[in-house]
Amino acid sequence: MAKLPTARIDKLLSSMGYGSRREMAALAKAGGIKLDGQALADVSDRIALNPDLPQRMRVAGKALDPLQGLVLMLNKPLGMTCSHKEEGALVYEVLPERWRRRDPMISTIGRLDKQTSGLLLMTDDGALLHRVISPKMHVTKSYLATLDRDLRGDEGAMFASGEMMLEGETKPLEPAVLEVISERQARLTVTEGRYHQVRRMFAAVGNHVTALHRESMGRLHLPEGLDPGQTKLLDADEIALIFA
Repeated sequence: MAKLPTARIDKLLSSMGYGSRREMAALAKAGGIKLDGQALADVSDRIALNPDLPQRMRVAGKALDPLQGLVLMLNKPLGMTCSHKEEGALVYEVLPERWRRRDPMISTIGRLDKQTSGLLLMTDDGALLHRVISPKMHVTKSYLATLDRDLRGDEGAMFASGEMMLEGETKPLEPAVLEVISERQARLTVTEGRYHQVRRMFAAVGNHVTALHRESMGRLHLPEGLDPGQTKLLDADEIALIFA
């Protein structure tokens, strides 16, 4: 059995945004850090990073936050930007303030533009992030698009051809699947993540997307009841659905 990694208590909590190492030492001295109900007085001690540590450890009377490797699903509202620095409403503002101080920081897995809503994943696991967005993984992404004009009828064949070119690019798009829902609404499933890809694909066939909502990635779907602006912490089985 592989040996579990360990970390100094003060370094662990500091990296999770709880405060400086000095602040963690003061908190421990006051009895504010406990493991299995027992106060941890010396924050220089090392602790095994067991998966159940968040259930066993309490900091200032509350359960420990998820350890590094967390994956969150956000139902992204309209008007929010996938950025740490731009002006206006940012997707990271939905996170607890402490989570915004984590190191490694939590980042979005890919991006949705300001006027696109729906399923957005966030993680502090860099390896997972790059695996999901890697073109080699062919992770499918499905979008519900509302259009300005009626569909012509030939869009599905064009999108599926593997020969469609976007303006300003030299490489054709990978085949995509179009499901017509109504004259002005369709579900488009793509395996790439090019800049404004869905909007540009419809623009290339003479249409304009008036509303865009991402419904799924792989077999991971945005669940009913997760309102815009709300997040959900994913477990291992749910993360695996991204690649299914």
